[in-house]
Amino acid sequence: MTATSLQIAQVAAAAADSKKAEDIVLIDLSGKTDVCDYFLICTGGNNRQVDAIVDEVRAKVSKNCELQPISTEGREGLRWVLVDYGCVVIHVFTPEMRDFYRLERLWGDAPRVKLDLEGAMAPEAFAAAAGSSDEGDAADAQPEE
Repeated sequence: MTATSLQIAQVAAAAADSKKAEDIVLIDLSGKTDVCDYFLICTGGNNRQVDAIVDEVRAKVSKNCELQPISTEGREGLRWVLVDYGCVVIHVFTPEMRDFYRLERLWGDAPRVKLDLEGAMAPEAFAAAAGSSDEGDAADAQPEE
C-alpha cells in the first residue's frame, strides 16, 4: 500500500492533534514549489510537548503509511523540529519560534487544506490508497473556507 502525500499529512495532523498540538495548519504547496506537496505546521506549548508531538507523528506515519522520514532536524533544541517525508514536511514549533518564523505568512498565497482529524488514521482511509498515486492529491484536497 502506498499512501498519498495528502494522507500522510492527514495522519501526521491527527497524530499531532492526539498530543494536543495547537493551531494545526496544512498548506498545499503543490502548485507553488517543487520542494514538497504539503507543509504541516503546528505548535507545542513547550519543549517536552514538541518532543512528544514529533515522536507521535513519526510513530503514526510509520504505522499507518509505512513511511520513515528522510530526516528529522532540530531535536537538539526542541524549539522548531522539522520532520521531512519528502512530499510532506512537518514543522513543530514552540509558540515563540512559530511567531518568529511565521511560515504561514511566508506561504500566505498557498491554499489551506481543511483537516479531518477524526478519520485520518482510520483503516478505511487507506483502502482507497492501494494502487493510487500522488498525482491526484491536489485535486482531492479540500481548501478551507
